[in-house]
Amino acid sequence: MIRAAGVAEVTDADFEAEVIGAALPVLVEFTADWCPPCRQMGPVLSALAAEEGERLKVVQLDVDTNPETTRAYRVLSMPTFMVFKGGEPLKAMVGARPKRRLLAELDDVL
Repeated sequence: MIRAAGVAEVTDADFEAEVIGAALPVLVEFTADWCPPCRQMGPVLSALAAEEGERLKVVQLDVDTNPETTRAYRVLSMPTFMVFKGGEPLKAMVGARPKRRLLAELDDVL
């Protein structure tokens, strides 16, 4: 998987600990190597992780190698962004977007 700099990768095995059990809200990008819009989101996620790291945890999950979590949250399109807070999925957004729009969409959960 092409990982965004400064963004952790989560798996089916550690999703519970890293996302559900996280103290901060978590933005999960469901991504895949074969997805061009996912690659476009790399720099956006890196910047977001750097700027909002104290308020938001940003992680990526490769849908091809982590089918359980992908199925559990009914993710069908890449990239899908899902925000978790207190262990619950609060919102899902599908498709690449500029950082400003992503931040605006995260405003109510930060």
